[in-house]
Amino acid sequence: MQPLAVCKSDGAAPLDASRRYFEDGRFEEALSCAAQAAALEPDLAAAHAERGVALAALGRETEAQLAYARALAIDPGDPSALLGSAHLYAVQLPSTRERDELGALYAERGLSQPNTPPELIPHLALVAAMAFNDLGQAESSLAHSAIVLARNPGSREALYERALALFELCRFGDARTTFAGLVDDPERAAHAHQHLGLLLEREGKWKQAQVHFEKARALAPDDFPEPPLPSEEDFRAEVLKAVAALPKDMRGDLNGVPVTAEELPADADLLANQPPLSPTILGLFRGPPLSEPCDGSETPCRSVVLYRRNLARAVRTSEELREQIRVTLLHEIGHLRGEDDEELAARGLE
Repeated sequence: MQPLAVCKSDGAAPLDASRRYFEDGRFEEALSCAAQAAALEPDLAAAHAERGVALAALGRETEAQLAYARALAIDPGDPSALLGSAHLYAVQLPSTRERDELGALYAERGLSQPNTPPELIPHLALVAAMAFNDLGQAESSLAHSAIVLARNPGSREALYERALALFELCRFGDARTTFAGLVDDPERAAHAHQHLGLLLEREGKWKQAQVHFEKARALAPDDFPEPPLPSEEDFRAEVLKAVAALPKDMRGDLNGVPVTAEELPADADLLANQPPLSPTILGLFRGPPLSEPCDGSETPCRSVVLYRRNLARAVRTSEELREQIRVTLLHEIGHLRGEDDEELAARGLE
């Protein structure tokens, strides 16, 4: 690790100098002054929080984690440390469930502190909205997006999180309106076009949807590659192969349980749950688990369906598609056997 330069505070307190340097984008100088502030006052949470902010900006995430941890050990309610930690885990680091959960927890704690400066509220709420969307908790994301938009109605970041949440909650008309307002935003245009395509696809407007998919791919080819979409006949054949390859006990559990292939989830299936299921689900188990009796309201009582278009978009190659079909089938058999999503996630079958 390179030694830090001497803090040139020009007569200001080192902590104030650190913040000034950070605002100017001079992160090395900001770190030097934050480190000096922490050396002068080791028990000052704000100094360690500023160290974390500068380290995160420099891409030194592991050191930033330690700096934020020290700040919060000194003062668990320090708003800057909570915001910095939330942003680090929910936004900056690669997304995982545990990181997103940590980010949401830190952001929520920051929002609940009576000493949180008003100017930090929308930043904390935005990070929370991002984390909750990544966690599949669209209602919470929508609520936190509203906090941001109440203070800054033009926030593109919050509008995007709102649009995502509306889509996940199957409020398709509102989602379409919000995404349409983001197609001229350079940072979010690709994702806006992709979701507009998904919305049109649900209406059966395949050609119009394809126009948006192609625009999304042109803007962000790494995010939206051409999906390995098999024909309907080939997809059904792959599903049958996956069923045939199951262990004997699983095939036995599927006796009398049809496994079918469909293009996309129907609105009725999505809205049968509250909150609704995501429109991007890969498969669905309908009916009670094997341990419970059928009530006679459905024929057949139990069924499994896999969605061709959603599965193809979840992967990049035909080989990955075959594996995802297998994993999705195992997931739905888990529901058939009475496991919930949390139990399946713990077994690597999210």
